[in-house]
Amino acid sequence: MEFFCYHRDRPGSLPLRRELLERHWSYMDGYASRMIARGPTLAGPDDVPTGSVHILGLPDVAAARAFAFDEPGYQAGVYRDVILRRWRNLLGRTMGEFPGGRTGGDRFLVLGLGSGEPVDAAVPPGRDDLIAYGPLLSDDASAWLGTAALVRAKDARAARSVLTPGRYADVEVHRWRFGGRPS
Repeated sequence: MEFFCYHRDRPGSLPLRRELLERHWSYMDGYASRMIARGPTLAGPDDVPTGSVHILGLPDVAAARAFAFDEPGYQAGVYRDVILRRWRNLLGRTMGEFPGGRTGGDRFLVLGLGSGEPVDAAVPPGRDDLIAYGPLLSDDASAWLGTAALVRAKDARAARSVLTPGRYADVEVHRWRFGGRPS
């Protein structure tokens, strides 16, 4: 099963986040082989971290909850909330297999939240800029709850265009970068 996990930072938690960075990476090292995509969301001209995205394969919902809530930053209070949803990898690849590579162009997390009839249930045609793309689902995968995409785009507006306008209760666009332990 695949899961989308987005830990959103609590305001003022950057010093604690920095203090726990090695513990975070060590924790994530234990999941490295299961990662589809990961990396921080960022804000401002200094690229201040605002959250952490992890898309990964795990055996079940209980394992996904353990992953999300045992994370050292979560345990210490770095995050204000967590979005944890089943997800389906419609591209069938990892971020490391993205043909556009790790550099060049701006990257964004586009998160469309909704309910009811699924929207954007297939990969949009002609979107070579997609790094990861798929639906957000209920724990039992019976209900569509939105769409999550990681995309290379010239700006937030262009990134937002990956989702159908007017069909979501809310759409968030965050600057994002490829994550993982620095070499």
